[in-house]
Amino acid sequence: MPNTPSLTSPGALTSPASPFPSPASGHAEGVSNEEFRAAMSRLASGVVLVTAQEPPLDPDDPLAPRGEDVGMTATAFMSVSLDPPLVLVSLREGSRMDDLLDEQPLWAVSVLSESQRHIAGRFAMKGRVSDRLLFADIPYVRGEATGAPLAGGALATLECRTEQRVPVGDHTLVIGRVLTAALPSADGGPLTYFRGRYRQLG
Repeated sequence: MPNTPSLTSPGALTSPASPFPSPASGHAEGVSNEEFRAAMSRLASGVVLVTAQEPPLDPDDPLAPRGEDVGMTATAFMSVSLDPPLVLVSLREGSRMDDLLDEQPLWAVSVLSESQRHIAGRFAMKGRVSDRLLFADIPYVRGEATGAPLAGGALATLECRTEQRVPVGDHTLVIGRVLTAALPSADGGPLTYFRGRYRQLG
C-alpha cells in the first residue's frame, strides 16, 4: 500500500518511541475488536430492511420465473447527498446481499417503525431459513422502480439504483441513487438499535 513502511525496513513499527503495538496484536492502531464494538454500540442507529429481487434465470425470456426476494436488516444506513439524492448502506463482504447487489443494481430500503421489531429480528438471524419463508407472512408491496419488496407499515421507503460500490475493510459500501421515496405510515416512532438491542425512542 502507498505510504506504508515495509515491515523489513529499519525501524518500521519497532521504534521504542512508537505508541502503537506491533502487528502481532492484530490491530496496529491499538484497538481490539471488543473495544471497537463496545464503543460503537453506544451510537444509536435507525433500523432498516434492505431488500432486492434476484434477477430471473433467463433475463432474455419475459416468461422466465422471477428470482427470489432477499432481505437483510441494516443499521449502517445514511443519507449521502441531496442533489443528486444518494444514500449509503454498509454490507458485510461476501454476505448474500453483498453478492446479490454486485449483480443486481436495483434495491430498496424500508425504514422500520418501533412496532416492526419482529421484522428486524427475523431478517438479522444467522443461519436462517430461506428468504421466501421470511417474507411469507409480512405485508409488503413491490416497488414500481425496482420490483423489490417494500415493507407495509414502514415509516419511509426508498427505491435505489447502485451508483458505486466501495470495498472497505471487511465491508462493502453501496451508494445508491434514490429513484422513489414515500411515507407509507405516519404511525409510531422509529425502531432504533443501541447497546446491542432494538429499542423504542423515548
